[in-house]
Amino acid sequence: MITVTHYVSLSAAMFIIGAVGVLIRRNAILMFMSVELMLNAANLVFVAFARHHDHLDGQVIAFLVMTVCTAQAAVGLALIVTVFKTRRDVDIDEINSMKE
Repeated sequence: MITVTHYVSLSAAMFIIGAVGVLIRRNAILMFMSVELMLNAANLVFVAFARHHDHLDGQVIAFLVMTVCTAQAAVGLALIVTVFKTRRDVDIDEINSMKE
């Protein structure tokens, strides 16, 4: 029998992997994928608790988070592609030097 605890544990593991990916990686695309993993972990918790309490509220919130993720992905990837075209690299340290 799969309980809410299993879903929360899986979500916590996914979130930790995403957070470590954001903190360790220097590639903008890999960091972007790690943020998406963290958002999907939050969606999993919303849906698990919505199912546990027999309400649709968590599923609606998860749907809204997915739509925001889609917009974020479109804008973020456009920015990354633009930086790559100008710099030929998506290293975060190199992007930070563009301020000067």
